[in-house]
Amino acid sequence: MRQLSRLDDSPFARLWWSIDRPSLAILSLIIVIGFVVLMAAGPSAASRIGGVSEFHFSARQLIFLGPTLFMIMALSFLTPLQARRLGVIVFLAAVITMVTVLLFAGEVNGAKRWFYIGGFSIQPSEFAKPGFVIAAAWMLAEGARDPKFPGGAIAIGLYAVFAVLLLMQPDFGQWALVTAVWAVMFFVAGWSWLWIAGLGVTGLGALTAGYYFSDHVAARVDGFLKPGSNETYQVDRSVETLANGGVFGRGEAASVKGALPDAHTDFIFAVAGEEFGFALAVLIILLFAIFTARVMAVAAGLKSMFAQCAVTGLAALIGFQAIINIGVTLRALPAKGMTLPFISYGGSSLLATGLTVGLIFALTRTHQGVFRRKEIMP
Repeated sequence: MRQLSRLDDSPFARLWWSIDRPSLAILSLIIVIGFVVLMAAGPSAASRIGGVSEFHFSARQLIFLGPTLFMIMALSFLTPLQARRLGVIVFLAAVITMVTVLLFAGEVNGAKRWFYIGGFSIQPSEFAKPGFVIAAAWMLAEGARDPKFPGGAIAIGLYAVFAVLLLMQPDFGQWALVTAVWAVMFFVAGWSWLWIAGLGVTGLGALTAGYYFSDHVAARVDGFLKPGSNETYQVDRSVETLANGGVFGRGEAASVKGALPDAHTDFIFAVAGEEFGFALAVLIILLFAIFTARVMAVAAGLKSMFAQCAVTGLAALIGFQAIINIGVTLRALPAKGMTLPFISYGGSSLLATGLTVGLIFALTRTHQGVFRRKEIMP
């Protein structure tokens, strides 16, 4: 087997020696754990819909996993300038698609978030998230470089457009996630705490308005405050499922995950706890925490303001999404309908998270050799 040498100038050798290998190792472990847990969660979900193989969801996940891994590798070869261009294009395309879905798609469970291609559902907002981070980071960096350029105002405008589209779907969970990531990016860009506090007040105001003007949001919040209602059925079952696993899991013995309709998607963390125990549940939490912290630590050492803001925002996107998903499973947060990155079943989520990670690796690579400055510093 060929050994990669630091003197090897092939593209793959340069990628291997320039990519952040600790982050890559943690990511690989998360992906492996995710597929194993989905293999455990899939059969009960398949039996509920009937007429399909017990490995129906695992097989469909593999269809998306291959392209996702290829995309991560391919995106890792991009220069920061190419990554910026791609992110902006993805954001614009996703926003246009979100508008199209709102205008022409039918409602699913009271929301307009998906369109369908060849039997697969695609959620454009999933792809808009990493694109938004890149576009906003670019504007914040340009504003810091040239005080006369209204980069901050444009970044706020991008957020406003994205937030309005999410609220119109409605998708308050994704809106809360994007708002939290946006606040982190503003902090990294050096904006005043007053701006961030104002953002928090605005967010609370929007949540309050959502409670009073959206029956969907009100039902979720009321259900969270009053456990045992119909609105908290899945959350209550998820806590029961998680507690059933003990320290090292119970496998199929006395399994209660069958009572959990979304065991393979939003509540897959509960299945991990039941099948493999508290030990694996803690390991999953630690892996996401370490991955996010590692990427943010690497971002802190980058010289480009754009790269710092973008990488920190992309890492926060993964970290906050994991926190929200696990928090809902533990009944620490109202139900949001959000997947656990690389672990939950879902093609859109898997591909979009792959896009996020690929952009992270592209922006954090220690480029070997001499590049033209415009290829490195957007």
